[in-house]
Amino acid sequence: MQADTSRVPTYTVSCEDYVHVVEFSPFSSGTPSSLLAYGGNQYVVVATCLFQEEDLEVEGVEFNVLRAFHHELRVDALAWSPESRLDRLPFIRFCTAAADRKLRLLTSDLRDKHEVKVMEGHTSYINHLVFEPTEGKQIASVSDDHTCRVWDLDGNENITLRLRSPGISVCWHPEEAFKLMVAEKKGTIRFYDLLAQQAILSLDCGQSPLMSADWCLSNTIKVGAVAGSNWLIWDITRSSYPQEKRPAHIDKARLFKWSRANENLFATTGCPGKICSQLLIHHLGHPQPVTIGSATVASGLSWHRTLPLCVLGGDRKLCFWMTEM
Repeated sequence: MQADTSRVPTYTVSCEDYVHVVEFSPFSSGTPSSLLAYGGNQYVVVATCLFQEEDLEVEGVEFNVLRAFHHELRVDALAWSPESRLDRLPFIRFCTAAADRKLRLLTSDLRDKHEVKVMEGHTSYINHLVFEPTEGKQIASVSDDHTCRVWDLDGNENITLRLRSPGISVCWHPEEAFKLMVAEKKGTIRFYDLLAQQAILSLDCGQSPLMSADWCLSNTIKVGAVAGSNWLIWDITRSSYPQEKRPAHIDKARLFKWSRANENLFATTGCPGKICSQLLIHHLGHPQPVTIGSATVASGLSWHRTLPLCVLGGDRKLCFWMTEM
């Protein structure tokens, strides 16, 4: 893996407003292009991306906006449904969270049919949400109200897991629909059996606040997180304490995301708004992280489904960084 010494994005796409959240769909669109959504103050834009690394006839990135959706408030979190497809009849479904403590489930055929279902129940800020990845019929969300809630697509709250501190991150097992990982701010990560609605395993950061955690879905014995200024990695078959722990960001770390293309590759960001905030790419086989972005970091960070490429939101732009492994 080589550092990008210029520290400029591999590709940049202009946007009309500040981007707070950006998410590649982790699921196939049924076409060569990947689905991507980004959200700002009162909107969500759905687009497709195709990169020259995927198609030699593409020059850089082929970025096509499919539709912009009005959103009543600023988008704070967003998750894609595995039902979203562009082959056959186009069908888009994603869910958002906003500061009014509500989830909004948006479904569209990108033409005439467009539905928004509002889900209410959380009593404080919603930090993260995720779709059940095999069928997409359930959504899990975590909140500062010390709960993880599981919803169906009609907006019914089917399961409520009581937490001991604010819920920060939630991840669903890629194949076993009854296994859920929930990370809490006080530094505990628990795995739940949704059938029994009980914790079956827990991990301990040994420090707080835990700001972000992610389950390595290409190798589910690996879990990563950032707490304070450190990144931490667990092998859940070995210990409840991290196997590796290293400093990441001087200004405290904010996000941790595993690459979907390589189980040893992950990214961390510093806190948004700091002048020296950075995007860092880490490889477990390399002792030092590679600094590939030094611009002010926004709230979004997402990895491409098959490429070692991540995207960040920012001020009127999306920045894509390709990593050489």
